Amino acid sequence: MKYIYFMLALSHLHSYPMAQSRLELAQSTIEAYFQHHAVRVFTPNAVATILAEHRSAWHLAKGMTLRDFIAYFSDLGLLTRLDFPFPYRAESRYVWGQVPLLEVLLTLKPGAYFSHATAMRLHRLTERLPGTIYVNHEQRPQAKNPHLEQRNIDAAFQRRPRMSQNAVDLGNVRVCLVNGMHTNQLGVIGTRLAYDGSTPAQVRVTSVERTLIDIAVRPAYAGGVAEVSRAFALARERADAERIADLLHKLGYVYPYHQAIGYYLDRAGYPIAAVDLFRRQGLEFDFYLAHEMRDRRYIKEWRLYVPQEFA
Repeated sequence: MKYIYFMLALSHLHSYPMAQSRLELAQSTIEAYFQHHAVRVFTPNAVATILAEHRSAWHLAKGMTLRDFIAYFSDLGLLTRLDFPFPYRAESRYVWGQVPLLEVLLTLKPGAYFSHATAMRLHRLTERLPGTIYVNHEQRPQAKNPHLEQRNIDAAFQRRPRMSQNAVDLGNVRVCLVNGMHTNQLGVIGTRLAYDGSTPAQVRVTSVERTLIDIAVRPAYAGGVAEVSRAFALARERADAERIADLLHKLGYVYPYHQAIGYYLDRAGYPIAAVDLFRRQGLEFDFYLAHEMRDRRYIKEWRLYVPQEFA
């Protein structure tokens, strides 16, 4: 009986080294697999699935656990775990090799893309390096109430704007998940851009025109109305006013954001024809450039309240 117990104990003690040995033999094959995989960023479940599906082909020991597998390649510096402790739902990712942070962030939500201040930076519509990276993931379609009254506009814009609190700090940068309006990815493009002077990353981001609309609608996600105004000025030689008007129409906002956009275009010195695209949409209501403006003045030409400091 003692002999049987001793042999079982020996078997347990040597199970990890045996698994490690087989892993060493399969190392080059496994590295080649991940090196040629379509993606380099994986959820914990994805790594577990890969191991389960290839354990036999890689001749790995049955006793080798997922933790053993991850630890082995982590120790080699090939697999890195990144944790995103968002308050609403924490996320973790495993990265094979070197992958730009922007590409990792786009895996946090299906269909995610960069917007607002992050899109501004990617398109060089700001000279600042924003402290927050905005990752937009769209809501499901929701019914809209097309009925609009002046008193409702006034009440809404006297309150603070709704801001996502689903954010996490990663060293010197904050990552914020924005649960944006459903647009069916309208005006979202795939391209290769650099964010902060680093190696360009393959990203999904709002186009220049969609970005200008988004930051006019939510200036708080852009650093404020002064930054929005500057972005319109920096985009003057690149932005297509007809494209902005078309996108704005398709987005179907109930509030008259065309007044804010027309004002920004006018202020930035866009051609009269471009400005008139928005003036012709009508000036039925008084509107606001931002929420909760304390000191403001009224621009009669656009029926628009703007910050007092705007000349």
